[in-house]
Amino acid sequence: MIQRYSYKGITWLDLDHPTDKDVDDIIKEFKIDGVIANELSKPSIKPRVELYHDFIYLVLHFPAFKHSHSDKTTQEVDFIIGRDFLVTARYDTVDALHKFAKQLEVSSILDKKNIEYPTGYIFYMILKEIYSTIFDELSYIESWQKNIENKIFKGDERNMVFDLSNVSRTLLDFQKTMDAHKEVLISLEIIGKKALGNHFSLYTRVALEEYHKIQNTIKNLRDVVVELRETNNSLLDTKGNEITKVLTIMAFIAVPLSLIVSVFQIDTVARPLIGQPNDFWILIGGIFAVGVVMFSFFKFKHWL
Repeated sequence: MIQRYSYKGITWLDLDHPTDKDVDDIIKEFKIDGVIANELSKPSIKPRVELYHDFIYLVLHFPAFKHSHSDKTTQEVDFIIGRDFLVTARYDTVDALHKFAKQLEVSSILDKKNIEYPTGYIFYMILKEIYSTIFDELSYIESWQKNIENKIFKGDERNMVFDLSNVSRTLLDFQKTMDAHKEVLISLEIIGKKALGNHFSLYTRVALEEYHKIQNTIKNLRDVVVELRETNNSLLDTKGNEITKVLTIMAFIAVPLSLIVSVFQIDTVARPLIGQPNDFWILIGGIFAVGVVMFSFFKFKHWL
């Protein structure tokens, strides 16, 4: 499906799950190199930027988590950037593009500002809107982290091991996807200056600044996860040590008491207390008294 928008003399075509006919129509309308037809027909494996005779072909992958409409962890957007047109192609529902399209429709009617280089402006605004969505997802992950932190200090350390692993894996996926943007955007700045002029490289440079903000946010969130994991592990170790200490002391108390009982079970001619009135209760009382003395001693030494 093709959505067409116009702004300041620039045509933006948004291809949603492009069919072969959609791609052919675009190729013919803008006289785009036929090699691009195969690229637009299916998702690409890696991000890249390529300069053709009079346009730039750009592939970027964006991390997807809370706002994804599928099970995929990334969303791809392909860009074809010419002097007076811009084409985007995607293979999943990208909310940021829908939002920007509505904003552009309003701006084309109400905005009276003179945008001297609208192609670069539209490209930058699309990228900025997608990056804004990523910031929203990172905010969601930050809230997730705070919830984990609260549960850790409420004594739910064991269950938080799995949650910490999940949030760490999600942030790792974000970073791996976003790492590729730096090299692509730097190359785009150089290529864009050559193909479309200095103004385009300026927009790309501003987009790079937005990229660095995202990378810094991801780094900060990953640092928090590391700290939370260390804290969680320390609390788990402390609880484990406390349990081990209590069990050890209980065993230490039980062993001598068991020994006393075993001594009175020896089948000998002379056995003190055995056979005397109330011998059972005397024996039980003695064992209890020894246990109380040992327990009191451990408490006095602060071992319990």
